[in-house]
Amino acid sequence: MNISEKFANVPKIETERLILRKITLDDAEDMYLYASDEEVTRYVTWDTHSSLSDTIAFINTFLSQYHVPWGIELKENGKFIGTVHFVWWQPEHHSAEIGYVLSKKYWGKGLITEAARAIISFGFENMNLVRIQARCFVKNKASERVMQKLGMSFEGISRKAMYVKGEHKDLKVYSILKF
Repeated sequence: MNISEKFANVPKIETERLILRKITLDDAEDMYLYASDEEVTRYVTWDTHSSLSDTIAFINTFLSQYHVPWGIELKENGKFIGTVHFVWWQPEHHSAEIGYVLSKKYWGKGLITEAARAIISFGFENMNLVRIQARCFVKNKASERVMQKLGMSFEGISRKAMYVKGEHKDLKVYSILKF
């Protein structure tokens, strides 16, 4: 069984305040609200969306490109507020990398930490993972704090590891191991 077959239907995960669920084109308008915000897109690998059609194209690409992508829905109002996903998954090595983005309106409330903690647990319990990593641009202090709150250990800086938005970026690497 390959990755696509195993997780063709993204499993729904509930946390105290969130529902992590499959992303659909119905989420495009909510996603556009944060994906068009330059402050939100400053530290992501994709460009700021300039139109709803950019967001629709992004969702179509996102769903085919990433492994096990979840949309983050706020339980209190059903609002789609971000994504959390496995950027890559290497089953033969029992390792994966997570990524996340959240609407600025919901920053500073611990929601990304809550969502990422849920998919880390899912990865260890359901995907046979032993190691999960996350990376962020060196200047992205907020993402680094999330990794620290998740109990991840700092492994180092990968110098000029990613060419994004016209320049080479250094990345901080964190990981957590299954015990």
